Amino acid sequence: MPALVRPMLATSGALPTGSGWAYEFKWDGVRAIGYVADGVRLLSRNDRDITRAYPELGELSQLLTGRQAVLDGEIVALDGKGRPDFSALQHRMHVRAPSAGLVSTTPVRLYVFDLLHLDGRDLTPLPYADRRAALEQLELSGESVDTPPSWTGDAGRDLATAAADLGLEGVVAKQLDSSYDPGRRSPAWVKVPLNDTIEVIVGGYKPGAGRRAGTIGSLLLGMYDPNDTLTYIGHVGTGFTQTALRDLQQRLDPLRRPDPPFGSPVPREHARHAVWVDPELVGDVTFRSWTPDQRLRHPSWKGLRSDREPAEIRLRP
Repeated sequence: MPALVRPMLATSGALPTGSGWAYEFKWDGVRAIGYVADGVRLLSRNDRDITRAYPELGELSQLLTGRQAVLDGEIVALDGKGRPDFSALQHRMHVRAPSAGLVSTTPVRLYVFDLLHLDGRDLTPLPYADRRAALEQLELSGESVDTPPSWTGDAGRDLATAAADLGLEGVVAKQLDSSYDPGRRSPAWVKVPLNDTIEVIVGGYKPGAGRRAGTIGSLLLGMYDPNDTLTYIGHVGTGFTQTALRDLQQRLDPLRRPDPPFGSPVPREHARHAVWVDPELVGDVTFRSWTPDQRLRHPSWKGLRSDREPAEIRLRP
């Protein structure tokens, strides 16, 4: 049993077609590698132990009784229609040891989509098609764990349409003959989101007014450029729930600083009354497009990500 296998990452791109690809829904949750051997250990994408945060996923031990495995999957919380709801997951992903009440009111599921090791055998060099077949033979399906389907052939466009109809995040295409490359962002996996989503760093905020008086009006966002300079990329003032605003305020207050953390200018109208913070919090925003000067157009806040480190959030050329 390996001590650490980092998740293979997908590249963004157009939907590939042809007989050499498999297609899966893109789940809106938290990536996790599960290690099952005399118990369950869950590690996030940034190698944090999140086992205690999701006690219901101990069910993996019951489903794999007597076997040892390393699994790749996504932890999601579902809405009333059975769709992944990242806002609901926010109630769980920042709690290290949830109460029984929280587990009951906001349960999570683990969607397992890859099998990396089984009973001492390293499966990562095998083609995706072989790993997927071995995963399906395990029949991992329970109260909190499931193996979502994968489709081959000409299913890509139909699946993308279905994802849009169901309100899902998008589709991931995977080459049938591709090995699993731990820790690498590989063109063998292509993610096709229906809405552009990007990870950002919070570098400050503008106090709210009117109905938001006394709380956050908008967040000031950045990403690191190739020179490790935190570059201002815009502000976001929509997509917040009252619960999210309160949580953000509590997290940002201890991070206050007297000067901006950005190495690039922040427009005067946003900098004038800004509260600056150490750039330690990472979040997701959806947005329409980039402007020519590398600012986000029409961003909307999705939520914080405890599974990402600020140093990883980079502007792409």
